[in-house]
Amino acid sequence: MEYLGILIGAILVNNVILMQFLGLCSFFGVSDKMKSVTGMSLAVIAVIFFSVVVTYPIYVFILLPLKIGYLDTIVFALVIAAIVQLTELTVKKLSKSLYRSLGIYLPLIATNCAVLGVTLTLVHSNPIPNYLEAITLGIGTALGYALVIIAFTAIKLKLNSNDVPKAFKGLPIAFVTTALMALAFMGLSGLL
Repeated sequence: MEYLGILIGAILVNNVILMQFLGLCSFFGVSDKMKSVTGMSLAVIAVIFFSVVVTYPIYVFILLPLKIGYLDTIVFALVIAAIVQLTELTVKKLSKSLYRSLGIYLPLIATNCAVLGVTLTLVHSNPIPNYLEAITLGIGTALGYALVIIAFTAIKLKLNSNDVPKAFKGLPIAFVTTALMALAFMGLSGLL
């Protein structure tokens, strides 16, 4: 039951985009076509999952015992860059159309602060969660990212087909929509 709470908390209550404001560049940038957003979400889910799976043991079993934990950001950035590169190659091999539609945003996952943020948050928690809790939190964070970016795109596509005042077209309505989504997700904080 504890793991379910961690998972739901990461998806809804402590959502990486709406509550921690991490990963906003891809959130606002790639959200024009549902296929692109779904592909980006799957790529981010894979990258966050594998980043947590790899960086947690590196920190706990290598950096901490050697008393070089201060190198975590550099080491994690290198690991994440390698994982993104492998993800990019996989997407290119499996779906060339998705690879083309994601364009520059796929390699930019390496600089997506949501990915680095979740790995650093895990190792700087007090106390450091166990490995299974860390993986659960990573999966929840990734699913929360996907949920919000897909929901935002669906809302944005609906708004584009409706009559929005000229002053609110584009980024202003995106900010208003994001704020309303954040308030809705904040309302879920009483559940946990």
